[in-house]
Amino acid sequence: MSDYFISQVYPSDKRTNAQVDALLEQEGIRRDANLDYTCVMFDNDYHAIATGSCFGNTLRCMAVDHHHQGEGLMNEIVSHLVQYQYERGNLHLFLYTKCSSAKFFGDLGFYEIARIEDQIVFMENRKDGFSSYLDNLARSRVEAPKVAAIVMNANPFTLGHQYLVEKAAAENDLVHLFMVSEDASLFPYAVRKQLIQEGTRHLSNLRYHDSGPYIISQATFPSYFQKDAEAVIASHANLDLAIFTKIAHRLGITVRYVGEEPTSVVTGLYNQVMQRRLPEAGIQCIVVPRREEQGQVVSASIVRKALQEGNWALVREQVPATTLEFLQSEAARPILERIRKEQDVVHY
Repeated sequence: MSDYFISQVYPSDKRTNAQVDALLEQEGIRRDANLDYTCVMFDNDYHAIATGSCFGNTLRCMAVDHHHQGEGLMNEIVSHLVQYQYERGNLHLFLYTKCSSAKFFGDLGFYEIARIEDQIVFMENRKDGFSSYLDNLARSRVEAPKVAAIVMNANPFTLGHQYLVEKAAAENDLVHLFMVSEDASLFPYAVRKQLIQEGTRHLSNLRYHDSGPYIISQATFPSYFQKDAEAVIASHANLDLAIFTKIAHRLGITVRYVGEEPTSVVTGLYNQVMQRRLPEAGIQCIVVPRREEQGQVVSASIVRKALQEGNWALVREQVPATTLEFLQSEAARPILERIRKEQDVVHY
């Protein structure tokens, strides 16, 4: 244990935050956009020599000044972050790290879930976490000639989502529908799940699954040690597919359906990686062109923008009756208010 001390960094502390940013930059890391707690270790001259952060139940942006490496400071930062997470009730923890650091974190009690060679490793602090998740999924395995999968955020559920699920259901004996359960969207997961299930209840060959922490949303994927935005998208896509491939093999899934989004650079790049990598794992990738209404593509982004602007005529053209009924209910008021105040409802 060193003689140095660790303290929390508050957003209002511009001087310390500047030191943290400088330390991260020095060690080849950019501060992640998604952080809800940051700590710093100072030396005796009050210089930042180590730092680490959290977002939800993940550990992020951990760095030690290279002049102090070998002193066990990263162990202290990780121990501090783990203790902080436990105190706020997060017992199942995750982290992303460079491949070269995976053994170090393994020695601290983290276990590998998946990796992309020379890029990134996804780890958790439970030895049987992912295997237990797979075992639980396997209980819903059904032997059938054609088994498909869809991964869906549905923020909110639109006619486009409905069209994608209906197409997959019509072309396959069984469809496993994974609903992204991270609460990183304007519509809370409980609402998104409700709207997905209500909008697809007429289909009898679906199996619904909470994604849990293993299917990672683009909104919370770490970007702090990728060189640029395109590298972030590629890393996220490759890691997601490495995890999805293990899930697919466990459930007998041989095809994944994804929706095209012509206006989204992120989705376009993601789909390109998917179309290349999934067939390598024996999984067909079908990119379904977006449904159009009144000459306009159907998109959750368009729905959120229309809700922000109070354009209910456009909303009606874009969503099924089940989603519209919710949007016009008292329960939707807090969400609509949040959307009206949000600066960017379109995102990527």
